[in-house]
Amino acid sequence: MILPVTLTSCAAAGLICIWLGMRIGRMRGQFKVSVGDGGHEPLSRRMRAQLNFVEYTPFVILLVAAIELAGAGGQWLAYVAGAFLLGRVAHALGMDGGKLEVGRMVGILLTMLTLLGLSVYAVLIAARVV
Repeated sequence: MILPVTLTSCAAAGLICIWLGMRIGRMRGQFKVSVGDGGHEPLSRRMRAQLNFVEYTPFVILLVAAIELAGAGGQWLAYVAGAFLLGRVAHALGMDGGKLEVGRMVGILLTMLTLLGLSVYAVLIAARVV
């Protein structure tokens, strides 16, 4: 069985994770820090943005896969997964501070709403309510 939303979401998440790592790598070079953050808050913020991505993304991807496997997905599931991933990008940019700091709150809101919505929907599927 092919799970197009899950596969696409995983691929996009992989690319975002690479992008997040590259942002950290560039800053490590700039500050000449090979391990840790060297006491540089901007580097610490970028590291935290990537860790935050890694903390939440597996749960969302697993819920997307489970819903898709249950045959309860549809076009809406792709939009939800896309919104989540855009929220993670907004969060990462917002973690840099400055004019884009609002992205952090947008990213957190999209993440929590996605995680809550998919979790509730998964329970409803399991309870055979939907």
